[in-house]
Amino acid sequence: MEHEELTKKIDAYLEDNWETMVDDITTLVRIPSFEELDKAAEGAPFGPGPKEALTAALKLAGDMGFATHDAEGYIGFADFPGESDTQLGIIGHMDVVPAGPGWTFEPYAVTRKEGYLVGRGTLDDKGPSVVALHAMKFWKDLQDAGEVPPFPYTIRFLFGANEESGMADVAYYHKHYEDPAFLFTPDAEFPVCYGEKGGYDGTIASKPIADRVVLEFTGGAATNAVPGIAEAVVKADAASLPNTDRITVTADGEGRAKLTAAGKGAHASTPDEGVNAIGLIVDYLLEHDLCTADERAFFELDQKLLNHTDGSGIGIKSSDEYFGPLTVIGGTIKIEDDRFVQTLDSRFPTSITADEISERLRQLTDEIGGTFENTLLMVPFLVKPDSPVIQALLNAYNEATGEDAKPFTMGGGTYAREFKSGASFGPEKPWIKDPEWVGMMHGPDEGVSEDLLKQSFKIYALTLDKLMQLDLQ
Repeated sequence: MEHEELTKKIDAYLEDNWETMVDDITTLVRIPSFEELDKAAEGAPFGPGPKEALTAALKLAGDMGFATHDAEGYIGFADFPGESDTQLGIIGHMDVVPAGPGWTFEPYAVTRKEGYLVGRGTLDDKGPSVVALHAMKFWKDLQDAGEVPPFPYTIRFLFGANEESGMADVAYYHKHYEDPAFLFTPDAEFPVCYGEKGGYDGTIASKPIADRVVLEFTGGAATNAVPGIAEAVVKADAASLPNTDRITVTADGEGRAKLTAAGKGAHASTPDEGVNAIGLIVDYLLEHDLCTADERAFFELDQKLLNHTDGSGIGIKSSDEYFGPLTVIGGTIKIEDDRFVQTLDSRFPTSITADEISERLRQLTDEIGGTFENTLLMVPFLVKPDSPVIQALLNAYNEATGEDAKPFTMGGGTYAREFKSGASFGPEKPWIKDPEWVGMMHGPDEGVSEDLLKQSFKIYALTLDKLMQLDLQ
């Protein structure tokens, strides 16, 4: 089919079916599909919400005429058979993070306002999944009408149920099924992400220090986020300690002072956007000599970690041509069994290995009598940007938008890295500013532009055509 004719048919499908797509998104958003392991049951391993959303998504696909399968509640899929068993995959997730506080709209409903859809999952990932599923239906309708020949490859649309809290859905899938030849997930940013940095978490612990100046030290809520708040209680006269622009000192009983640091939170993959509150307190403790010799040894090491997000402070600075520089942050701190325990999160390129990171950190902790443990490892994921599959996605995006965009890599992680060949592919466009009342994914008032979803449908419809022209055997 000629390109001009194809784009006209895509536009016609969109005009005829957009309200149906909104209804389908609404059907899924109404379901509070966050993980509740305490309510897990046979066939619902992540709790009732993810199971209900998975069932609803499979019904949508079944009503479109696709053969569907629920894999014991872990994951489901809908197949669009081609002339061969070689599969191209699309994967979206039906689970969401809990609504949380701060909403001004109803979280588990779709509110339409000024060209936006607002509700939990409208952006991450129920809205994009619905438009990608309709892109598959667009081609099924053309084939059913005899307007185009059958595809050479089978399309399998995978509906995940545990992306937000562990990806046990994909782990189950790998145990029972073969990977598609290539797969994309509509769960990140346009134009196309062809690689995700390695992920590395760890804990640095001091030696046991029973006689401490620092009596309490807490900060951060997650290993993978720059902490915006931290607190410490020290043996000191509060009146003798100055406040700073980010640290407030208050009395905490006789001979005790509380230090409260106000930093700025950020995701671990973009640490330059944040100010580490733990680092603020560590700097203050060292500057004002609020520590014993053993505490100082730990804090000086911690300072090297916290004050250099490129890894240079702890000797792991590295960069490559695909991912750029390594990043590292300290996410949480606590005192446990008289030890200071600091967690860290690094996103690393292909120019350094996890073993090299571990070796360096163990050297540093050995020097102070402490310990280091690697707690999470994901190797870098990369499909080279000049590969035919990445170019197919990129070309579809540029044709649909009229742009000349380039592919990119990121420090975050998506379903794509869990498969042998994949990419994350929209629909976010962070360079376009939404109204202030439209929230981001995972936050209150999560929302997405209807125009962006419409454009995404066009992109995904063109993408399927381009992928089917490749030699994937």
